[in-house]
Amino acid sequence: MQRRCFGDTGEQLSIIGFGGIVVSQTEPQEAANLVAEAIDGGVNYFDVAPTYGDAEQRLGPALAPYRARVFLACKTTQRLRAGVEQELERSLLRLQTDHFDLYQLHSVNTSEDFAQVTGPGGALEALAAARQAGKIRYIGFSSHSVPTALRLLESWHFDSVLFPVNWVEYLQAGFGPQVIARAQEKRTARLALKALAHCRRGEGTDGRYAKCWYWPVVDPELASLALRFALSQPITAAIPPGEAELFRLALRIGTAFTPIAAAEVVELGRRAATAEPIFSL
Repeated sequence: MQRRCFGDTGEQLSIIGFGGIVVSQTEPQEAANLVAEAIDGGVNYFDVAPTYGDAEQRLGPALAPYRARVFLACKTTQRLRAGVEQELERSLLRLQTDHFDLYQLHSVNTSEDFAQVTGPGGALEALAAARQAGKIRYIGFSSHSVPTALRLLESWHFDSVLFPVNWVEYLQAGFGPQVIARAQEKRTARLALKALAHCRRGEGTDGRYAKCWYWPVVDPELASLALRFALSQPITAAIPPGEAELFRLALRIGTAFTPIAAAEVVELGRRAATAEPIFSL
């Protein structure tokens, strides 16, 4: 598995990350097997959040044998300092670790979110204090809003941004390139969400892929194009959808990764023209 620099930190992350939601709602042995499979496949970047059901409780024991050699990221949806401090301590306990390599403000999308996390008594105060105390090493955020992500990048020096890098959003909606470009200018590491998203779930959609609130790319040929498109952008790594089947598909594509060709981008653009974007500017 290829590894890339995580910003200017000197860290090297596998280009495919393991989203902790993969082990949510699994039995302990299944969770252990999934984590071992990821490690064997060369994955060293793991990401989880308290909002992913029981993912923290499952990932902690499964990851414990490998903790010293992986890069572990977690998130918080708390917006104020006191809430972050409580959630951070709970996540550390569940993940059976004394620190996170990366701790992120999760889904900062609205003007209200921005005002709370950056204001007096806000989440950023907690993150700065936690880093000073050695409980986290790097600070990042995730967002699904172009304007809010750009505001965050200008407001504070974050180590990373986790943002959708998706073929439909880029090629049809123009959503995402501006955030990646600005983060690159700010020397902030770029991590990708939604690389294998296809479109919104429609009415009457069957119950498959229940861990995805969108409809994922499931065709192997299109999945290869979509994921290679994302990995050909100036990013460090991509986190696949939360289904074990789709993680394994991404693992195979990532292991054999080659940059996407111009003709393949044209083909993706043709297919994107008939898909409904999930996000909008």
